[in-house]
Amino acid sequence: MSDNQDRTSRRPTRRGSAESGIGTRERGQRKAGNKNKGIVLGALSAAMLLAAGAGMVSAASIVPAPSGSKTLDMSLADVPAGKATAVCPAPPRLPEGTAAGTDTQFSPISRSAKSFLDAVVLSDAAGSVPGSSLASLGGSAITEIAKPPAAVQTPAPGPPVLSAGVVAQRPAGEVTVLGADPVSGQKAAVAGLMSYTASDGDLRGLAAAPCQQPGNDAWLLGAGTALGRTAVLNISNASGTPATVNLDLYGARGQIQASDSRGLLVSPGTTRSINLAGLAPNEGQLSVHLRSSGGPVAASLQQSVLRGLTAGGVELITPGAAAADSQVMTGVDIQDPAAVKSLADRAGFSDVVPALQITVPGPADAVLDVRLFGPNGQRTLPGGGAVTAKAGSVTQVPLTGVPAGMYTVSATSDVPFAASTRVTRGLKAEDPVDFAWSPSAVRLGSQHVMAVPQGGTRFLSFGVPAGRATVSYTPVTSDGKVHKTETVEIAGGTTSVIGVPEKSDGAAISGYIVSAAGDAAYGALVLGQGEQSGVSVLTIQDGAAGHEKVQVTLGY
Repeated sequence: MSDNQDRTSRRPTRRGSAESGIGTRERGQRKAGNKNKGIVLGALSAAMLLAAGAGMVSAASIVPAPSGSKTLDMSLADVPAGKATAVCPAPPRLPEGTAAGTDTQFSPISRSAKSFLDAVVLSDAAGSVPGSSLASLGGSAITEIAKPPAAVQTPAPGPPVLSAGVVAQRPAGEVTVLGADPVSGQKAAVAGLMSYTASDGDLRGLAAAPCQQPGNDAWLLGAGTALGRTAVLNISNASGTPATVNLDLYGARGQIQASDSRGLLVSPGTTRSINLAGLAPNEGQLSVHLRSSGGPVAASLQQSVLRGLTAGGVELITPGAAAADSQVMTGVDIQDPAAVKSLADRAGFSDVVPALQITVPGPADAVLDVRLFGPNGQRTLPGGGAVTAKAGSVTQVPLTGVPAGMYTVSATSDVPFAASTRVTRGLKAEDPVDFAWSPSAVRLGSQHVMAVPQGGTRFLSFGVPAGRATVSYTPVTSDGKVHKTETVEIAGGTTSVIGVPEKSDGAAISGYIVSAAGDAAYGALVLGQGEQSGVSVLTIQDGAAGHEKVQVTLGY
């Protein structure tokens, strides 16, 4: 038995009435005491809670506040594949009615002008071509390229069995939208190209532009509004959401402030055309940084030159790569330097010299290392290639004294910049000459689809600034067949030029599938008019995103 139990058993028992009364009073006193004690303890507990709360408030005012959020590890979330959309620009047209210097109208161009649209829609690995079509910017159907597949097919073991839906040399007159549904859970790979030729009129020459995926940020370099130069910016909105566009304009003397360059509304299904002479007159070198909010837009810049009564060329300038500390341009076709210099010495012909144009948007000057690579390696530039480009302005670097041939231009700097390279064709002042701009290109990856027009001269130009790369190119013909793949090994610091034949296995070539492995490689399509002076350069666009994922950051 425990001590507690023993003491309890020996406790005396009170008997009788007196003893009972005494016991009752004691129990009542104990109950009252317990009640009072509970009240006191409750008051003390409340006081302690209040004090603790006050202490926490006081501590919160003394201890540094936490960051307010905690970031967790980023994860990748699947994004359902959406419809592929590419906006093909309208053919060049003569501007008129530009009294206000902004929105403009157009008049007919010439009797010989011809414009065509070519497009390629690539199948999945099982050969299923996604449902695809051409439509007007307003949404009206133009033609069906391929019907949606009845069922998703499983690829057979072995290499992919590819095919394509093709539009070849369809007459073009207005802005056209190329659309394709996702296939096998991936975004469709599509490409389109609008080409224009004219042998008479003020817009004589060759102009071509790829159909581009709409976006909210674009750099367009190579405009000019000096005497005889006309630059018209065309902004198309293929989405169902209004777009508000702001333009940052840069000239040789710095950034240009223009009140009418802000808050430009582009309604869904419309194109807004702006004559840049009304915003930045008498600018020999003009760059445009376009940014839009709301709906994504596609932008192209129609640039033309008229020297007195002689046509000086026409081109559709499309966006290049975003501003960065390294830019590469290929397909830079340079003519005989002595003949170019002789022509450039004549009044009004200074812009026939091939040149690299640099735009530095930031507040610091850019110190650039410019290099030129041909089929036989690097070529030395005047001054050794070291260039300083002023902040907030456009700097032009003439590519003079370089032997004739196809080149890749590489430029690197310590600050971000945008770049493009001018290409010219024609060496006689009494004859029409033409020009083109090779915008900065994107690095080639696993699968890029490009459309190719028919007729004239056509070359693929691939440049590898450093290291070594293997580039493969597969022709796609107008009957939708994908043919044998060819490859080329390209050493660093060189350019490889490949002629595009008219046909493959008896069918006209309408496009290519291009891939690259190894070190960074860049590509472009160079178009010409044979004996005439027309020229145009189109960089190979980004490949389809395929199965997309986005980074998701969680926090609180």
